[in-house]
Amino acid sequence: MLTGKNILITGGTGSFGQAFCRYVLTHFTPKRLIVYSRDEFKQSLMQENPLFRHPSMRYFLGDIRDLSRLTKAMAGVDYVIHAAALKQVPAAEYNPNEFIQTNILGSVNVCEAALTNGVACAIALSTDKAVSPINLYGATKLCAEKSFIANNSYCGGSQTRFSVVRYGNVLGSRGSVVPLFLKQQAAGEDITITDPRMTRFFITLEQGVKFVLQSLFSSQGGEVFVPKMASCTITDLAKAVAPQSKQRVIGLRPGEKLHETLIPLEESRSVYDCGNYYVIAPLIPYWSDKISWSSNGKLCTEAFAYTSGNNSQWLKPLAIKRWLKTYIKEKQELFNLTQKRSLVTC
Repeated sequence: MLTGKNILITGGTGSFGQAFCRYVLTHFTPKRLIVYSRDEFKQSLMQENPLFRHPSMRYFLGDIRDLSRLTKAMAGVDYVIHAAALKQVPAAEYNPNEFIQTNILGSVNVCEAALTNGVACAIALSTDKAVSPINLYGATKLCAEKSFIANNSYCGGSQTRFSVVRYGNVLGSRGSVVPLFLKQQAAGEDITITDPRMTRFFITLEQGVKFVLQSLFSSQGGEVFVPKMASCTITDLAKAVAPQSKQRVIGLRPGEKLHETLIPLEESRSVYDCGNYYVIAPLIPYWSDKISWSSNGKLCTEAFAYTSGNNSQWLKPLAIKRWLKTYIKEKQELFNLTQKRSLVTC
């Protein structure tokens, strides 16, 4: 489906963006694969990887806050993956206006540019923190979700579709707790655990990329796609990452939940179980041809909720260790590349 197409990914130099580009270049032959981001150093570093010097790759500097630049960058684009966002919870509490400008107004700009250019489909990446948010970061992601979904009613004669993918923690991303555990282990420190009862959803980068593409191909406009993921206790994760280190409980941080929720009870009446994923159907039917998810899945009961604490799938320490070997190898390769780049610059 992506062969011969033009794809733009905002925040393309991030963990997900690079994994997305790697997967697309390996499995498809796009006409253009555009990385749109505001950090020139990360773009230049990304281009040091031979894979990312592919003839279809384009690197556009720009901020999603800049509608004019975003609109120009999106000219001729078929599909948009919106992954750009500010994500640090404490930083959001201290710098609320910056998060509002990027996560909310920036997402509005992505929708505006997509409509202007007649993009076929735009998918926004969201997070469990958008569900019943208790911190500003989660609130901005909820607003971004609502904006994307609502834009399906603004299309007019355009065929542009807007959907959302909502999932939990990505193992190994910059926001993951794994790098912190590895750093504490290397320094001979105790592994800090906020609460031993805590559970989290986890998904690998490759699983996340595959699910986003699956959602892109099946989007009708207005859905929130939620993959079925494995849960893990924070103590099991710490044991897998640093088995020899002592764990120290420090208590829940402000704005932190004991368990994650991807689908709250309040959304259950519009949730369809589609096998290996859920679809939260839009409250307003945007589909012109009356497509219904009732033909693709089973409507969940009104008592349904999807949380990391009540999950039926659990990530075992052995599986975490297998993934960890791959993660450390990738980080070492990136470190070597960074060192090489620094020497050339000097």
